[in-house]
Amino acid sequence: MEVLEDAVRVFQREADLDFVDPRRLSTLIDSLQGTLSAALHRARKRNEHQVTSQSACSWAARQCQMSLSAAADRLCVGEQLESMPRLAEALRSGEVGFQAAATICHLRDRVGAIGARLDEEMWIDNARRFSVKDLRDVAARTWHAVDPAGFDRKVENDHEVRQLFISETGGMYRIDGWLTLEGGAAVKTVVDSLSKPLGADDQRTSKQRRHDGLVEAMHLALGAGTLPRRNGVRPHISITTTVESLKRELGAPASELEGGLTISSKTAQRLACDGALHRVLKAGSVVVDVGRVSRAVSPSQWRALKARHRTCAFPGCDRPVNMTNPHHIEFWARGGRSDIRNLIPLCYFHHRLVHEGGWQVIRAGDRVEFIPPDRQITTRRRWGESRWAA
Repeated sequence: MEVLEDAVRVFQREADLDFVDPRRLSTLIDSLQGTLSAALHRARKRNEHQVTSQSACSWAARQCQMSLSAAADRLCVGEQLESMPRLAEALRSGEVGFQAAATICHLRDRVGAIGARLDEEMWIDNARRFSVKDLRDVAARTWHAVDPAGFDRKVENDHEVRQLFISETGGMYRIDGWLTLEGGAAVKTVVDSLSKPLGADDQRTSKQRRHDGLVEAMHLALGAGTLPRRNGVRPHISITTTVESLKRELGAPASELEGGLTISSKTAQRLACDGALHRVLKAGSVVVDVGRVSRAVSPSQWRALKARHRTCAFPGCDRPVNMTNPHHIEFWARGGRSDIRNLIPLCYFHHRLVHEGGWQVIRAGDRVEFIPPDRQITTRRRWGESRWAA
């Protein structure tokens, strides 16, 4: 081990990375991963994990500072390579990579449970010809053909470990989890359908478009009215704000989501464009009056707007009007009227561009023009008073 450690240190210290062959380096690392797998398997056979009262997988993960799934993968490879000398040699020589070898080892472990055998040469040839993803697909189909009952058990086991975490941290939400193949395919299909670029001015990255697609899908579900009610009320996003906050006056209190999460006044303005509004009067901290619920845009106005437009009003956007929200050209929070002339339909992405992204919307006769952030336009309201056109 000392010789190997010294050689690695010398290489890392003296190698000119501009001239290092990534393929040869990767082959060497893969070969060492095979050696690590064999060493972990032999340690398990010596029951070294029992000294610490841990499972072999937990012990390996702790020793090697890797995840439990990675440790289980190495233990499986180490066990199967003992009885697959041709694959072990192919891994050492760089003929196949570690991920391909691991795929073959897992398949042998699975079909071996019913006494089936693998043709090493055929699978080594498969590893040379196919990408790792395609090799995994071929292995899955082979397992299903040889042992459908075992394949079904794996599917059910995966179903039991499904999980989803949603947590708020640092002013954003983080989502993490494991989805079943069916569930993941459904989510991916929906997100992909809402993640294509929307017009020539869409400069979002693919990751940002996927985020926006997921959020837009959730807003569409909330607006459809088909989700189960809780305490007789449709699921909704609640915002606490003030008139001063919506007008973005200096010193106004921040607008908040449920749970006290602070949002910008621009976001509150956008959500108020098509929200159900409660007027609450307070004297100090005491509520003295609660008004009736009213909508910023009535259902009849929204129907009339849909009759006039087929898609989102932003140039080049093909989102159907049923997937948009009404936007006030003269912001509702600044006194803009909820009449048809002051309303246009905007999809989630373009609605946010207008409120938080700095774009402006102005009406020029019967036309509506969209002004990008680098071309600020002002208009006159009364003598000596000016405002942004959007």
